[in-house]
Amino acid sequence: MSAPHDLEHEAIAHGQRAPACTMVIFGAAGDLTKRLLIPALYNLARTGLLPEHFALIGMDRLEMSDAAFRAHLDAALRAFAADKHYAQALDETHWNELLQRITYLQGDFGEAQAYERLRDKLAAGELAQRSADNVLFYLAVAARFFGGIVDHLGAAGLVTEAPGRWRRVVVEKPFGHDVQSARALNAQLRRHLAEPQIYRMDHFLGKETVQNIMLMRFANSIFEPLWNRDHIDHVQITVAETVGVENRAGFYEGTGALRDMVPNHVFQLLALTAMEPPASFAPDAVRSEKTKVLTAVHRVDAACDSVRGQYVVGERDGHLLRGYREEVGVSAISMAETYVAMQLGVDNWRWSGVPFYLRTGKAMSKRSSEIVIQFKRPPLSLFRDTATKALTPNALVLKLQPDEGAALMFGAKIPGPSLSIGQVHMDFHYKDYFQNAPSTGYETLIYDCMIGDATLFQRSDSVIAGWEIVQPILDYWAQDAQAPLATYATGSEGPAQADALLQASGRVWKRLA
Repeated sequence: MSAPHDLEHEAIAHGQRAPACTMVIFGAAGDLTKRLLIPALYNLARTGLLPEHFALIGMDRLEMSDAAFRAHLDAALRAFAADKHYAQALDETHWNELLQRITYLQGDFGEAQAYERLRDKLAAGELAQRSADNVLFYLAVAARFFGGIVDHLGAAGLVTEAPGRWRRVVVEKPFGHDVQSARALNAQLRRHLAEPQIYRMDHFLGKETVQNIMLMRFANSIFEPLWNRDHIDHVQITVAETVGVENRAGFYEGTGALRDMVPNHVFQLLALTAMEPPASFAPDAVRSEKTKVLTAVHRVDAACDSVRGQYVVGERDGHLLRGYREEVGVSAISMAETYVAMQLGVDNWRWSGVPFYLRTGKAMSKRSSEIVIQFKRPPLSLFRDTATKALTPNALVLKLQPDEGAALMFGAKIPGPSLSIGQVHMDFHYKDYFQNAPSTGYETLIYDCMIGDATLFQRSDSVIAGWEIVQPILDYWAQDAQAPLATYATGSEGPAQADALLQASGRVWKRLA
C-alpha cells in the first residue's frame, strides 16, 4: 500500500499550467494513444496547460526505437490534423517541442524485468529532473491487463507516494464485466494504490456539454425549483449511434451494449441529472451525490423493465446495410445485444414515482445523445370548452451530441380568432455562443489527472453501485432461455418492444433528431 495521499501538491487551480510530471502510457502502440491521447497532449501544449517540465514514456511489446515511435506518432497526428477534433493547421513549434519529450520502452506487461527497466528510466537524471518525480501511469490496454500491470507497478515500488510526490494510475473502461469482477478488480488495485490514486476513466465525462449538466441545473434558478417529482413527469436518456460494431466485433461479442455503455456512460448521465446539489464542487462532494443516486435506484425487474435488441438488415438513405450477425467476426447465432432500453426508478424524496427511461443502441437512424426532462401536463379543465382538447407537455432537452445545446418546448397561442395552442421550440446551440477549441474530449480528463482533480472520475463505490443495478438484467439474460432478443432494422429507432416500455403508461420516446 502506498503512503497516505498527500494533498500539499494539489493546490493547482484550473486554467494554470499543470505541475511537472512524467506520463507513462501502457499500450503506447495502440489506436487510443495515437488517435486520442497524443492529440489531447498536443492540444494541452498549444493552450499552455501541459507541464513546463514534462516527459512521456510509451511502453508496449513491439520493438521500436525512440525515433521510430516519434515518427509513428508524427504521421498519425498529421493524418488527423484537419479533423474537427484537432487544430486546422498544425502548430509545428508546440508539436515538435512535445515530440522531443517522448521516448519509448519495449516491454511485456507481464514481465517483472520490464518494470525494473521502467523504474531505471524514470530515475534517470534528466527525466527525473523534468518530472519532479510525479508520475501518471495511463493503462491504455485491454481490461484483462489492468490488475496485472498494477501488481507489477506495486512490486517494483513505482506507485509509492511520498510527501510532495504523487503517483497516479488511469484505468480505462470497462472496469469489470459484472459486480463480482468489479469488486475483485477494486480489491486488486487497492492492494497497491490508495483510492485517491485511482482515476477510472470515462471519456464521455470529458465532453463540455456533459459537464454543463450540473451548471445548467445549479446555476439557473429557473430550473432547480422545478427539478423534482412535483413538476416532472418522466426523464428520458438516449445515447444512440448510427455506426454498427465496425471492427469491434470481437469485443462486442463478449460484452454487448449493456456492459459497454450503461454502467458507465448512461448511468453517469442519470446521476448528473438526478443528483442533489453538492455542498461544493470539490471532487468527493460531487461524486458522493452522484453515488447516492445510483444506490437509490430500486431493483430492476429484468423481465418487465428491460429490453435487449440486435440490429438486422435495414437501410439508410437508400443504402442497404447489413445486420449484426452478418458483421465480420460475429457468430451466426449470436445473442449479443446491440441495443438496450430500461425503465428505472430512483427511490428518494426528490424522484419517487418519476420513471427514468434509458436507451442506447448502435446502427440507429440518427446519432444523438440527449436528456429529455418532460414536465407534467397542466390541468385541462380550463380548456375543455375550446378547440384545444389536449396540451403538449413542456419539455427541456439537453443535447449532448452531435449538436450541443439545449431546447425548451412550451405552448403558445396560434394567431387567429380561435383558441388554439402550438408548440414552440426555444433553441440554444453552443456553437452560436461559444468558440469551441479543437478537442478530443480527453484534454480535460488528462489535465485533471495531472492537477489531482478527480471530479470527473468514478469512485469505487459508484462503480459497484452501477454494476449492482444491471446485474439482475445480466443474470436474467444469461440464465433464462426464454429471455427475448428483439430485433430492429439498421437505420431505425430501435425495437418495438422498447416503445412498449413507455406506451404502457401512455408515454412515447422522443424521436431521434
